[in-house]
Amino acid sequence: MADDPTTPTETFLDALRARFGDLVDGSSATRALYSTDASNYRVVPRCVLTPTSTDDVITAVGIARAHGVPVTVRGAGTSCAGNAVGPGLVIDFSRHLNRVLSVDPGSATAVVQPGAVLSTLQQAALPHGLRFGPDPSTATRCTIGGMIGNNACGPHGLSYGRTADNVVSLTWLTGDGEVVTAGSGRDALAAVPGLDSFVAANLAVLRTEFGRFGRQISGYSLEHLLPENGHNLAAALTGTEGTCGILLEAVVALVPRAPAPALAVLGYRDMAAAADDVPQLLPFEPLALEGLDAQLVDVVRRAHGGAGVPTLPAGGGWLIAEVGGAGSAEAVEAAGELVAASGCCDAVVLPAGPEATRLWQIRADGAGLAGRTADGKQAWPGWEDSAVPPERLGDYLRGLEALMAEEHVSGLAYGHFGDGCVHLRVDFPLHAGAAPMRRFLERAAALAAEHGGSLSGEHGDGRARSELLPTMYSPEALRAMADFKALLDPEDVMNPGVVVRPAPLDADLRRPRARRLRATDGFAFAHDGGDITDAVHRCVGVGKCRADLRAQGDFMCPSYLATREEKDSTRGRARMLQEMLNGGVVTAGWRSPELHDALDLCLSCKACASDCPTGIDMATFKSETLHQTYKGRLRPLSHYTLGRLPLWLRLAAPLAPLVNIAGRVPLLRRAMTATTGADPRRSLPTLPRRPFRRSRPSGTVGAPTGGPKVLLWVDSFSDALDPAIPRDALDVLAAAGCDVEIAALGACCGLTLVSTGQLTAAKARLRRTVDLLLPHVRNGRTVVGIEPSCTATLRSDLVELLADDPRAAELSRSVRTVAEFLTSLGWTPPRAAEELLVQPHCHHHAVMGYDADRALLEAMGCDVEISAGCCGLAGNFGMEKGHYEVSAKIARDGILARAVASPGRRILADGFSCRTQVRDLAGLDSRHLVQVIAEALRRGTAERP
Repeated sequence: MADDPTTPTETFLDALRARFGDLVDGSSATRALYSTDASNYRVVPRCVLTPTSTDDVITAVGIARAHGVPVTVRGAGTSCAGNAVGPGLVIDFSRHLNRVLSVDPGSATAVVQPGAVLSTLQQAALPHGLRFGPDPSTATRCTIGGMIGNNACGPHGLSYGRTADNVVSLTWLTGDGEVVTAGSGRDALAAVPGLDSFVAANLAVLRTEFGRFGRQISGYSLEHLLPENGHNLAAALTGTEGTCGILLEAVVALVPRAPAPALAVLGYRDMAAAADDVPQLLPFEPLALEGLDAQLVDVVRRAHGGAGVPTLPAGGGWLIAEVGGAGSAEAVEAAGELVAASGCCDAVVLPAGPEATRLWQIRADGAGLAGRTADGKQAWPGWEDSAVPPERLGDYLRGLEALMAEEHVSGLAYGHFGDGCVHLRVDFPLHAGAAPMRRFLERAAALAAEHGGSLSGEHGDGRARSELLPTMYSPEALRAMADFKALLDPEDVMNPGVVVRPAPLDADLRRPRARRLRATDGFAFAHDGGDITDAVHRCVGVGKCRADLRAQGDFMCPSYLATREEKDSTRGRARMLQEMLNGGVVTAGWRSPELHDALDLCLSCKACASDCPTGIDMATFKSETLHQTYKGRLRPLSHYTLGRLPLWLRLAAPLAPLVNIAGRVPLLRRAMTATTGADPRRSLPTLPRRPFRRSRPSGTVGAPTGGPKVLLWVDSFSDALDPAIPRDALDVLAAAGCDVEIAALGACCGLTLVSTGQLTAAKARLRRTVDLLLPHVRNGRTVVGIEPSCTATLRSDLVELLADDPRAAELSRSVRTVAEFLTSLGWTPPRAAEELLVQPHCHHHAVMGYDADRALLEAMGCDVEISAGCCGLAGNFGMEKGHYEVSAKIARDGILARAVASPGRRILADGFSCRTQVRDLAGLDSRHLVQVIAEALRRGTAERP
C-alpha cells in the first residue's frame, strides 16, 4: 500500500475538496513530502489536510470514516518510530491550529491548540516565571499535540515528569466522531461509554503490568485509569499515538522556571560506568541527568572545530547534571556537592552561561549527530528510545554493547540517564535489506524486558516497535489495550498498524527501496564515499530547519521561515530527493517537476551544512540537480546571464557610463532586467568608472616588506562592482606589515556557475584558478579573499568538484578571509568605537564561521550586533523572476527589521549580495570589514600630531 503510485480515490478527494478547497492536497509532491517522518518508514498518504478549525477536523474525520479511509495526525513530523505516517488522510496541525490560546499564571495552566510549538508555549509562559515541564530536544519545532501523542519527556522529565503528568484536560475527537472532554476525577470515565466497566474488568492487569516505572512508555499508559490514580482519562490518552482519537485542544499544567541552574559535568571511563553512578546521584534531585558519549562530541569537533565544544572533563562518557538553586552561587555550590558524592574520574562545573548553553545544544542535536557512527556510517532509529529502571541501566548498556558486537553493528549512546532512557541509533545495513535490523530489534527487546524495561522511553512504539510489544506484555495486557482502543475507535480508523494489530516492523522501510546513485561528473560527495543515495539520507527528519533559531545565531532555513511550507524546508527538499531515488511517487529522476519545485526557493545559502546536525548541504544538491537536469540541454535564461555574470561584467566595463544611464531610466531598466531573466522590480548595480584591475594590475604591491606573505585574490564582484574595497584591503594588509601580491587576472571561483548547476564549466574555471594560485601558495603566500561567498567556494566546493586533483585540497587549505588572516598574525588593529549592525554572508557563516571577524571587531572596540539569518538576495536567487517576494520577505524579517530597530548602527556586510539587498530594498548604505578598518586607520593617521 505504501508504494502505490496510483491516483488517490477520487470520490474521497472530491468530497474533501468540496468542503475544504485548497486546504486539502492530493498532489504527488505533497504525498511525497508526507510519506515519512523522522523514522525509517515510508507510507504514502492519499492526501493531506491542513485544517483551520476544529470543525474542519471533525468534518474531515467524518468524511474519511464514511469512505473507509484511515486517518493519521501530524505535528512537526519529528516522530522517530513512524508514528506520524499513514496510508490515508494525514491531518497536519502545524500550519494553522498552532496557537497558545491563553496562559493563566494563577492556576499555572495554559490552553493550547495541538499544533502549537513547545518553544512558543515556553515563550508565552516566560513572563510569568513559568514553563511547560517536559522538553524534548526538538522543543523548537515539536508540537504539543505530538508530545501528547507520544507522551514525550525530554531531559527535564526527571524533575517535571512525562507529558502525561502535565496534562489537565483534553478536548478529544474519538474515531466514531464524538467530541469528549477527557479529564480526571470520579466522573472522568463517564466521558467514554463502557470505560468504567473496562477498568473494573481489568483491575488486576492494569495494576501489575502498567506503570511499573516512570519511563514505561511502550503500549498505552492504562494505569492512569485506576481509582488510586484518580481515574485520569487525560493522562491515559496521552501516549496513544493517534490510535484512539485526535486531540483538538489541551489544558496543560505549567511549573516554576528554575532561576539559574548550574551544570555538573562528570567524566567516566565509559557510558556504562556513567550509568552505574546514576542511582547515587538521584537523591540530590537534579533537574536533569543526561548521558553523553564522548564520541558524539568528537562528531561536533570534526564538523565545527574545538570552538564549538565547551570545556569538558576527561573521560569516554559523561553525565550532565543540571542542579537548581535560588541563585547562581547556590546552584554552583549544589553542583559541587553532587560532584563530591559521585564516582566520576574528573568533573567540571559550569554556571549558567554560554558554555552551559553550548553543551545543552550538543545534547539537543544528539539525534542528528548520532545519525553517523564514529566511523562515519549511516545510523538509523528503531532502537533509539529504550528505557530500563535507572538501577539497571549500567548492566543494560553493557548488554547492548555486547549485542551490537555480536550483530556487527554500532551506535553512539546518549539520553536521559536519570530516568533510565537510552537514545541509540544503530548502523543497520538497511541498504542491503531489513533482516539484520529485525534480528537486532528482536534481541534488544528481549534484553530490555530482562531488565524490566520498556521498548520506548518517550518516542512511542509506532511502526518500529509495536510488533515487539508481546516481548514486554502478556496476552491479557495486549487484549486490554485492544479493548481500550475499541471503545474510542471501534472502526479502527485512527492510525491503524500502530500499537494494536501492528504492522510488521520491517514493512514499508524507506532506505531498502532507494535506488543507489553514484556520483559521476558533478560533485564528488566525498564525505559519503561518492554515494549520492547515502548523502541524501543524511537527513533523518529531525526538522531543525523548521525552527526559527536566528536569536541563537543560526541561519537555517530562510525559505521555510518565509513561506512556512514543508517543501521549502531543508527536510522537505531532502525528502523529495529521497522520493526521486525511490521512484514510487516522484518518477522522472533528476528532471522530476516535484523536485525542481521543491528546490526552486532554496537560496543555496549553505546554512544547513553547518546548522543542521546531520551536515546535509542542500546547496550542493540543488547545484547537482540543475547540472544533471540541464547538461547538454537548453537552460533557463538566467543561467546564461546571471550564471555567467563575471563574463558580462568584463564585457560591460568599457560601457559603464552608458549602462549606468540605462539603469536609471525605468523603461530601459525593465527591458534590461527582462533580457537577463531578472525581476523587473530589481535595480541594476552601478558600474564604477574603472574596475580595480584597470588601476592595479596583478603582481607585487610595493617593495617586499619581509612580513607575512599574502596573495590578495580580487574576485569578479569586488573588481568590477566595488573596486574601493580591494583598494582598502591593500591599505589594511600594508598596515599589518604584509608582503602583498595581487593574484593574476583569471583566478575565478566559478560561484555563479556552481549555483546555476553549470558544473562542467565551473570545474574548468576552478582548474584554471588552481593553476594560477597554487604556485604562489607553494612560494609561501596565503591566499586572502575579499568576497566571502567566493572565499567559501575555494574552501568547500573546490575540493568537492576537483576531488580527483590533490592540488585542490592543497590550495583550499591556504585560503583565508581577511579577518582569519589578520587575527592569526596577532596584529593590533586600529581603534574604532563604532556601533555596528553586522550581516554575515551565509556562506561565511556556514563554511568559515564568523568568530575571527567578531574577535577582530571587538579588538577594535566596536559594539557589534549580529543579524543572524540570510539577507534574502543570495547571489542570483533574489534577482531571478519568481523569487522577489520571498527574497524581500526574508530581508524584511531579518536585516531590515534589525536596521529599523537599531537606526544608530551602521551596517557592515562583507557580501556583495548583502550590500546590494539592503541598498535595493531600503536605500541603506553598508560597508565591508576592510572599509571599516581602513577608515579607522585613516582617522588614526589624521589624528596624529
